[in-house]
Amino acid sequence: MKLGQTSVIHFASSFLASILGFVSTLYIARVLGAGPLGVYHLAVGLVSWLAIVGRIGISQAISKRVSEGREQAEYATAAASIILALFTVIAVGVFLFHGHVNGYVGYNAAGVFVVLILLVMLVNGLVDALLVGLQLVHVSGALSPVKTGSRALAQILLIIAGSGTVALFVGHVVGFAVVIVFGLYFVVRDLPTFRLPERRHFEGLFDFAKFSWLGNLQSRMFSYTDVLVLGFFASSGLIGVYSVAWNISEFLILFSGALSSTLFPEMSAISAEEDPQAVAGIVEQSLTFGGLFLIPGLFGGALLGKRILRIYGPEFPQGATVLTILIVANLFMGYQNQLLNTLNAVDRPDLAFRVNAVFVAANVVLNVSLIYFFGWVGAAVATAVSVAVSLVLAYRHVTSVIDFTVPVGEIVRQWIGAMVMAAVVYAGLWVENTYRVIGHNFAVIVVLVVTGAVVYFLSLLALSTEFRDTVARNVPFEVPFASP
Repeated sequence: MKLGQTSVIHFASSFLASILGFVSTLYIARVLGAGPLGVYHLAVGLVSWLAIVGRIGISQAISKRVSEGREQAEYATAAASIILALFTVIAVGVFLFHGHVNGYVGYNAAGVFVVLILLVMLVNGLVDALLVGLQLVHVSGALSPVKTGSRALAQILLIIAGSGTVALFVGHVVGFAVVIVFGLYFVVRDLPTFRLPERRHFEGLFDFAKFSWLGNLQSRMFSYTDVLVLGFFASSGLIGVYSVAWNISEFLILFSGALSSTLFPEMSAISAEEDPQAVAGIVEQSLTFGGLFLIPGLFGGALLGKRILRIYGPEFPQGATVLTILIVANLFMGYQNQLLNTLNAVDRPDLAFRVNAVFVAANVVLNVSLIYFFGWVGAAVATAVSVAVSLVLAYRHVTSVIDFTVPVGEIVRQWIGAMVMAAVVYAGLWVENTYRVIGHNFAVIVVLVVTGAVVYFLSLLALSTEFRDTVARNVPFEVPFASP
């Protein structure tokens, strides 16, 4: 019950953050257009790659070692010193090659903003990893809308003031800075008294990080490889449209991410005290709900993609096909996240490393080749295929460590519920297209999305006893037909 409620809190926070992000992106797209949005996302994508070098897997290692409950302050201090040293090296490199950075991004001051964003991103990653390790996942989740809201507010106010593209970069820094301050308060409050680390604490982090660094690379490549490669082949306008489609598709993976963040410290603590097999039940639960929102989201994206993208402006509906493919990629990633989360939690980052290595290799090769021949649709396909391949490998590795059963029945019920929802949404869309009952595009989307969500969850409540029981355990009211 505690895990379920924590997951819901984390998801609700992420959901609110996404809504705030949606509003700000919508405003930016309508006021500045796709071009500045493409420049901004290209710069953020570049920073995300640089942040991989700045972390070298330390974030996951921090969460793992701190969650084990031993010498937490020493591991935290060791991690902070490592990240600061790595940032210094990268910042010097960016300043030395700032001309090339500016040229690639397409903005003269990009080098300066890349360094600033990198700094706040690395510090935030450190704070977030400590919060997860201290089992303060709900705090980490609650800070997500604070970050997005602060960023959105700063960006919008600066745009109104006439700052243009600069507003996007400055607002990004402000958003991170705000949550760093709040996050540090909780970290300092819950960490033991400050202690200097010894060599073995650095070694303990590196023993885990030497494998987990590729997990950070995999995560960033999933989100940004296609955008970065498109930077060599497509205009900033198309990149802006692609980035919006990507952001919409990632919205659907929020619950899966919240589930992973919530379960990791719990599985880590259990496996450290007992053995990996002890977490088998949690693994099955994670797979049961890993696609809870992604499966209906796939149908919804395919049916409403053009209308949703039209909200951003007349140039955005061309990304509808890309949006559907990216939702498929996120569906695969939703399940893969749970499996890799399990491998890291039971202290098998070596197996997670192998999965991530396959994804990285496949993602790079497929993106470069498919983008060259098929443009941005090739980028979306490359991402989906590379995740699918690594998902199969992740399943094989988890089954070699833990004996568990894939909840096929529950997943099938989610697909059936999603198909019922799709039928209702399709009928509503047909009525609107034929008779223009509502007329306003945004209103149509809201009505159909809300109706679809209600139909999906009611269908799932009717079809799945396990879903009814899970809901009953985590809500303050009685759910009909739930097990006593």
